[in-house]
Amino acid sequence: MTKQEILSNLPYTKPFLFVDELIYIDENGVTGTFRFDPELDFYKGHFAGNPVTPGVILTEVMAQIGLVCLGIFLTDDTLKEKTKIALTSTQIEFIKPVFPNERVTVISEKIYFRFGKLKCKVKMINEVGTEICSGAIAGIIISKNE
Repeated sequence: MTKQEILSNLPYTKPFLFVDELIYIDENGVTGTFRFDPELDFYKGHFAGNPVTPGVILTEVMAQIGLVCLGIFLTDDTLKEKTKIALTSTQIEFIKPVFPNERVTVISEKIYFRFGKLKCKVKMINEVGTEICSGAIAGIIISKNE
């Protein structure tokens, strides 16, 4: 599956799509980017006069790139049509803030993928290579009928 096919199979649309580009992907991990548009609604109130990207959004960016994109890549074509990936756990440490118009890169390494559960070590860095946040994210592949 190509990077573009993976992006087109993501179950998100704007304004909740947080993947701009996949730089690299294989069975062991993925690297992708996202730029935070200053017009995103959450900047209007977080924080008034000094907008900062909420940690829950940073976690979502890491989950979409580092877990969902990799999960789509790891499942076969038949499975993809009948399944979705549901987040089961996160453990993220936040180190630096992310401001409007910043471009971030997410680097994800597969810890394991077995019995339908995918767990990844994830890291987000800014454009100068400084770590913003890191941790682990896990999800499970479930049938769309469940």
